[in-house]
Amino acid sequence: MTNKERFIEIYKSKITREGSDRLLAYLCSDSCDFFTAPASTRFHGSYEGGLLEHSLNVYDCLCDIMSRPRIKETYGIEFSEESIAIAALLHDLCKTNFYKVSYRNVKNPEGRWESVPFYTIEDTLPYGHGEKSVYIASGYMKLTRDEAFAIRYHMGFSTTDDPGNVGRALEMYPLAFFLNCADSEATYFVEGSPKN
Repeated sequence: MTNKERFIEIYKSKITREGSDRLLAYLCSDSCDFFTAPASTRFHGSYEGGLLEHSLNVYDCLCDIMSRPRIKETYGIEFSEESIAIAALLHDLCKTNFYKVSYRNVKNPEGRWESVPFYTIEDTLPYGHGEKSVYIASGYMKLTRDEAFAIRYHMGFSTTDDPGNVGRALEMYPLAFFLNCADSEATYFVEGSPKN
């Protein structure tokens, strides 16, 4: 099964909310590069399909976190499979149609100049990171407050927001905290960077 097939299978089986079919149709359309976009310009997932792979990795990590007995039994925290899928699979929608391929000259090992591709950013909707993902998803389906805050604050304290706001959001909306943990686990441990 390809990553695209797996994403679509999870999406269709877990996300059944009104409008979710229209969002999936957009993601699969020629006007959206979700399935081929990188996850970054030079760090984790900086290759074709990196965004899709990262989204699936975050989903796997979030499912694992949420399945821990301590989460349910000690903290009394539980979210639906739909909310977990929405938060994880859609947290980086802001990266669709965001990266473009450009070229630069680099010396190869033999000392000759070669034109090599690299990713650049072309932000046609400069609306921030997490909030742009919320904005895009909300254009198709209604998000719960937990889902919206999870997607909005999935970067945790790495955002440019007031740290007090970030801390309050992570405390008030546990799905945001757990999505931040899953995103970090996927980024730094599952995927790593080219330097690791």
